[in-house]
Amino acid sequence: MTTVTDRTGTTRTDDTAPAALPGAWTLGLRRGALELRQFFRQRDQAIFTFAFPIVFLFLFASIFSNDVEGAGITASQLYVPAMIAAGIMSTSFQSLGISIAIERDNKQLRRLRGTPMPPASYFLGKVWLVLVTGLLETVALLAVGVVFYGIELPTGAVDWLTFGWIFALGLTGCALLGIAISSVPKTGQSASSVVVLPFLVLQFISGVYIAIDTIPDWLLNIGALFPLKWMCQGLRGVFLPETAAVLEQAGGWEYGRIALVLGAWCIGGLVLCLLTFRWKSRRDG
Repeated sequence: MTTVTDRTGTTRTDDTAPAALPGAWTLGLRRGALELRQFFRQRDQAIFTFAFPIVFLFLFASIFSNDVEGAGITASQLYVPAMIAAGIMSTSFQSLGISIAIERDNKQLRRLRGTPMPPASYFLGKVWLVLVTGLLETVALLAVGVVFYGIELPTGAVDWLTFGWIFALGLTGCALLGIAISSVPKTGQSASSVVVLPFLVLQFISGVYIAIDTIPDWLLNIGALFPLKWMCQGLRGVFLPETAAVLEQAGGWEYGRIALVLGAWCIGGLVLCLLTFRWKSRRDG
């Protein structure tokens, strides 16, 4: 309701004046709540997203359960932080890469772009989605690791702080890459194939499914170009004893390099998004 003055000098209230629209942050929170409701309503998708890394953790940790010579850990324990890293990338890179491509193909993005909602609110909604699902996935995998495979949670604030920045930078970088790769599939139907294949390859050459000390250096060097390898390495440093560092390619955790690479991917991913993101599919011009 606003107060207006007509030509005769009479002051009156105007009930027809439009109310101020909520800001981008408020709309982003509401959009995030909507994204989460839609995600959990699709129960098969939600169950598969959370169960996939947990099932693979059980499989690999059950098959490879012997002690790792000279590292002071079992092979089962080695898989826990690696699967956490893969789970973070799954709920960010894979989830956004596929879902945004489908939304674009169904013209949902085109309709959203025609509304008064700021574009930033759409992306804020996606951020809330990957943040919540990524945290839930991490908690579930940590619980499995503690209960079944003897993983010890850090007791010091420094270790948890390290986990926090690795999680935040890794999730952000992978989410931005997911948004960028969503522009590659020509249709929503091909999105799964386009996104899942590089993610699957990265898991094999980044120390998720195969121990890092058994992967050829040239493959490790390729994996080192992407964030997953560094997320795995950093999380191993948080949740495994110091003796396990001998398994790494450089013989140490290299937290400084991890921060640099993940930070670079956050910046690079943002640039890729700005250069490649489209609200319309290629068929719509």
